[in-house]
Amino acid sequence: MTGQSTDAIATRTVEPTAPLLLFDSGVGGLSVLGKVRALLPQAPVIYVADNAGLPYGSKTEAQIAARVSGLLGRLTERFRPRLVCIACNTASTIALASVREVLEVPIVGTVPAIKPAAAITRTGVIGLLGTAATIRQGYVDRLEAEFAADKRLLRHGAPELVSAAEAKLRGESVDPAVYARAAAALRNLPDGERIDTVVLACTHFPLIEDELRAAFGPGVAFVDGSDGIARRVAYLTQGQDWRRDQPDFALFTRGGSELDQLGPALAANGLEHVAIF
Repeated sequence: MTGQSTDAIATRTVEPTAPLLLFDSGVGGLSVLGKVRALLPQAPVIYVADNAGLPYGSKTEAQIAARVSGLLGRLTERFRPRLVCIACNTASTIALASVREVLEVPIVGTVPAIKPAAAITRTGVIGLLGTAATIRQGYVDRLEAEFAADKRLLRHGAPELVSAAEAKLRGESVDPAVYARAAAALRNLPDGERIDTVVLACTHFPLIEDELRAAFGPGVAFVDGSDGIARRVAYLTQGQDWRRDQPDFALFTRGGSELDQLGPALAANGLEHVAIF
């Protein structure tokens, strides 16, 4: 099946226990999970982190597309979710179209929040922080052309911030210089001193928004796509019945001590059971 009508999806019949499946390369998707839970607290959730493939931002487009499509194919076959949310900007900007072509389940992707950023900037200069893979995508070019053609969009790939967010959720301390470097990289671009709005184009980055806010200083607004994603998930599942017959849980593609370290953060997000997929 190729594309599905989003109008038809909302009224399709699903099992009440069929879960939402949230997928990310790591724990960044927890920033999306929180917003989804706020709108759909009764929804059963399976959270999947492809930590064996982390980081996605340093991989080629072909590697990411093949990995994401393969994993989601196996996951949907096994767990029969009612909807899949790719809570990862890199995976979405690269693999969303191909995944939608092969999976017979509604797919919600994550794209950089350039449209809302363009609506709120006062100076007309917007900074965009993402992975190296995300910021070079034609998808981002098209969003800029459509929604910010009369603005200036400055992009910076910040892989250090992905590692920082993962470390923060493991309870580790992170050198503030990591955040200062990301801020300086945007500020040092032409017109960078006029940035008043920053798009967090990676789901990991809202997890460290407080640290980034301190690094950029006052007068800078931060936007991400999590609210819009949650609204889209709620819209596509409206009218459906929900029943949670087991606790929500998290799946990782690689084991290790990091999972124990992530335990408190996962539990705080209602994911007390962890398994390897």
